[in-house]
Formats: sequence, C-alpha cells, structure tokens
Amino acid sequence: MTMPSHKAAHCIPPHTLTRLAREWLAEDTPNFDPAGACVGSQEVEARLLCKTPHSVLAGSPFFTAVFTEVGCTVDWVYQEGEEIGPGAITLTAVVKGPARCLLLGERSALNCLARASGIATRCSQLQAAAAERGWHGEVAGTRKTTPGFRLVEKYAMLVGSVSMHRQDLSGMVMLKDNHVWASGSITQAVIEARSVCGFSSKVEVECQSAEEGREAAAAGADIVMLDNFQPQELHVAAHVLKEEFPALLIEASGGVTPENLAMYFSSHVDIISLGCITQGCPVVDFSLKVQKPATPPSLLER
Repeated sequence: MTMPSHKAAHCIPPHTLTRLAREWLAEDTPNFDPAGACVGSQEVEARLLCKTPHSVLAGSPFFTAVFTEVGCTVDWVYQEGEEIGPGAITLTAVVKGPARCLLLGERSALNCLARASGIATRCSQLQAAAAERGWHGEVAGTRKTTPGFRLVEKYAMLVGSVSMHRQDLSGMVMLKDNHVWASGSITQAVIEARSVCGFSSKVEVECQSAEEGREAAAAGADIVMLDNFQPQELHVAAHVLKEEFPALLIEASGGVTPENLAMYFSSHVDIISLGCITQGCPVVDFSLKVQKPATPPSLLER
C-alpha cells in the first residue's frame, strides 16, 4: 500500500484516523447492509477517478484509513498535495478488497477526498495569487468549518499551503465584538483574557476602526483584526497602527474573496483570512469504479 508523502499527513495521529474512520462508517452503516448480499466477498478492484482537472489531491490519509478499516488496500497513483490531471478523467488510485467491504467504505471515503481536495485546490490558488504579487504575509482560513469535520478541513488548508489560523477556541484568544460589548471595553477584555491565558497564547482583537486597534494594541493585544474594512481604508489603518506598534500583527478579514484578494495585499498587513476557504468551496469530483471480473462471481464460487 502506498502512503501519502505530504508532511501534513504526519501531523495526524494514527489513532485519530482510526477513530474518524470508524465514526464515519458507523454513521453510514449503523445496522445491516442489505446490498452487500448481492455482491458478496469476492476480491475486486476499483479505480478512483478524478473528473475535475488541475485539482490538488488532499485527504488521502482519511480515504486510506476508511478502506483499511474495512479490510481493503489502496495504491495511490498521485501523492498528497500533487496536482491531478490535466486530463478530463484521471486515474488517481486503485482500491482492492472484498466487494461488499469496498462498497461499505466507498461513500465515506469519497466524501472526505472530495471535500478536502476542493479546499486544498482553492487554498493553492489563493497562495499562488499571493506569491505572484510578492506579498509577504499569510493567507489563512477561519473557524467557519463543518461541525464534526474540522480536522479534515483544517488539514486540507495545510495541504493547500495556507495557514489554518486557530484550530479551535483553545488555540488562541480571539476577542470579537460580542466579547468586547459583554465585558465593557476592549482594554478590559484584553486584561481579563490575558490574566487566564498567560504567556503561552496570543491575544487577537477584532476591531472596527484604527482607534479600536490602537486601544487593543496599547492594552497588550498581539494581533489586531481589521474587520470588514474596504481595501483602501485597510491600508491606511494598517499603516498607522504599524508605525505606532511595529511588532503588532495586522489581520484583514471580512468581505475578502478569491476575486478581490489582491486588493488587500499590503506591506502593513500580515494575515488575510477568508471564510470562503471552507464555506461555499467547490468539491472535487471523484468516483470509484469497480472493474468487471473476467469470470462472473457465480462461476468463481463453484
């Protein structure tokens, strides 16, 4: 069995892959699999075909884990992070195993691969746009992920070469407008958050103006998010804040799309985050086709 070579694959603990694969399979087949009766357990081969040219392959560890759990093997033609194509239909991997087991894993495995590859492809395109403009900062995702599927989607961002941003609420303190309103002020919110997160976590504050950004930085925030700024307003505010607080990180977020991303690039902006990396992201079209045996199964069993 060939294994994915992308370094991001080594970040996933084996027990996590096993747990997720078992959860997905249990969700899809909580009881009987009546269709398994008509295919039996004869060994078959299925070809994984990609029908979206120039896609970035992502999610192969999850795909492989699902089929390993049902006693099948996967041999990859493409490695994790590689661009598939350019043909309209491209052989991507070969799966072998008992027919009923292979079909048990088919949908869960394809769902993971299609979603992860779609995200990685979009991330790769965004990163390429940043590199083309010579921008020094980081394109990043958000927490706008599918409940229960965040690990796969965050992993796909890594394969697509963008920053995951924080993985969850525990990963970094982000004080949004509701936190500030509930606590009374930006300064108070930063002080309270810093008192519990200590030195090991960064504190980021969502700000609606340069004045709010200045208050956040003065209170000890590490990162200021300039939220829903128009590009020109963003550049002015970021420049002002960087002059006063050179070590401050500036994040731009809100209203950024693949089409207007380049308008937000600036030497004073360190991070640009986009919810569309996961929300509304197209999936890659994969299908798994079982190859017809040379001899009918009924004759093989005699």
